[in-house]
Amino acid sequence: MTATDYVIPAPPQPSLPVVGETKSFPVRRIWCVGRNYLEHIREMGNDERAPPFFFAKHADMLVPDGATIPYPPLTKDLHHEVELVVAMKSGGLNIPADKALDHVFGYAVGIDLTRRDLQIASRKKERPWEIGKSFDYSAPCSALQPASKIGHPSKGRIWLTVNGKETQKGDLTELIWNVPEIIWQLSQQVKLAAGDLIMTGTPAGVSQLQPGEQIECGVDGVGTLKVSIGQPE
Repeated sequence: MTATDYVIPAPPQPSLPVVGETKSFPVRRIWCVGRNYLEHIREMGNDERAPPFFFAKHADMLVPDGATIPYPPLTKDLHHEVELVVAMKSGGLNIPADKALDHVFGYAVGIDLTRRDLQIASRKKERPWEIGKSFDYSAPCSALQPASKIGHPSKGRIWLTVNGKETQKGDLTELIWNVPEIIWQLSQQVKLAAGDLIMTGTPAGVSQLQPGEQIECGVDGVGTLKVSIGQPE
């Protein structure tokens, strides 16, 4: 279909740059894994025996490296959560864990920005988390590193600093569910497809953000990501 086939202008296709490529990666959906690092589960006071679960962000919530993110509305408790991001080149239902990495295009560094006060309020009322997790500019993400160049990282430091001070640190070896297991589990719930991103969970050290603060984060062997928090729109 062309632009003239729609009654309103078609929205732009969200995408991510790819390191070493002139073409970009089109993003279809963003899936996030909850509670996938033990120390983060403990710091949030949750049951460490419960399995991780999944929630979603919209693709147009992506924010590129170097951006200034407006402080979001309705919250006084914005938190950062650095994560390894998996980008899918293909998918399906019920993907076996031992075949899961065949479907991965590459990896990036992302931040799951969270309106913590709204998330906690929703949880107490047994309501969905969308208001705390899915909001404009809530998914900063670096350029993708193709797995064909870096392989499939299963160990390495993951970290985040605010104004140069380290707040989050961990290692990919601390993932409760590794990447193949995440893909296997998620593909039982939904049919994964090319263009899907999966944010794999965050280590301990999440903390509150304020306008004017500078965030830098990274995953060894994958890359780094820098964003800043601006004033509300």
